[in-house]
Amino acid sequence: MSNTQARLPRPVESEWTALKARKVSFSWDDTPLHWVPDDPFATHTINVLHLLLPAGERWFVHVYKQVLPLIRDERLRADVIGFIGQEAMHSQAHDEVLPHLKELGLDPTPYTAQVDWLFEKLLGDRTLPPGKARRWWLLERVALIAAIEHYTAFLGDWVLNATELDRRGADPTMLDLLRWHGAEEVEHRSVAFELFQHVDGSYRRRARTWATAFTALVFLWQRGARFFMENDPTLADGRATFKDFYVAGRRGVLPSTGAMLRSIPRYLSRAYHPSQEGSTEQAVAYLASSPAAVAASRAEKGAGAA
Repeated sequence: MSNTQARLPRPVESEWTALKARKVSFSWDDTPLHWVPDDPFATHTINVLHLLLPAGERWFVHVYKQVLPLIRDERLRADVIGFIGQEAMHSQAHDEVLPHLKELGLDPTPYTAQVDWLFEKLLGDRTLPPGKARRWWLLERVALIAAIEHYTAFLGDWVLNATELDRRGADPTMLDLLRWHGAEEVEHRSVAFELFQHVDGSYRRRARTWATAFTALVFLWQRGARFFMENDPTLADGRATFKDFYVAGRRGVLPSTGAMLRSIPRYLSRAYHPSQEGSTEQAVAYLASSPAAVAASRAEKGAGAA
């Protein structure tokens, strides 16, 4: 076998599972502002998900609906349709947290307006002539989503195993939202990468868009954490620094800096395939026990029997 063949991405077939959207719902009435007790920094750093994901995942869905006509593989098409359904539900579930934060005195609107502009305008559709230019912009966005999904899967795997949050008494409803979402990110972790490989697969584009996505995520996340800490009505001098993030990672209430850095060369390896990371079995097991997912399944069965 040649070295080139040996470096081709190799999916782990046993990690594949058919995807379906779960119509979950959550009640936030009893969730406190600092849902990680006595740790506003960890709370707000994770809360940045609620700022980024509604607009970001609506953008995923919009782009993928445009790329569907380019898919020539029927199983991949089914996976992408399942992915679209799951991402739409993720966007809705996180969006519903924002009014609760506002009721607790932390209005996220100034930040979410900027995020909406980013995805709808900067990364949105452009007036381009049909042909190469329009296809280039579509493929760039498909590659960006693949890079972003590497990190959503990383975060999903982390939160499924973040036992320190349980030990510290984190709010169970918020934990269920994060773990339901994280489990589905692990469940569909290969779809974005396989779609990119199917419609393009250029390693140069993969590396370039990874650099763009990683830089943007770090920038947006630290701005979001600072926004929450500075506007938290219960904090006199709320701050968010990279040192705080490093220390929280060492304590286990946030992903560790080392684990995040080690994820970079894995994605940039020519042999990388997302199925080689995380565990579908663990994700599916959580989804079978998640209070929100179980309730959604029962409601679906009840509607079907009616």
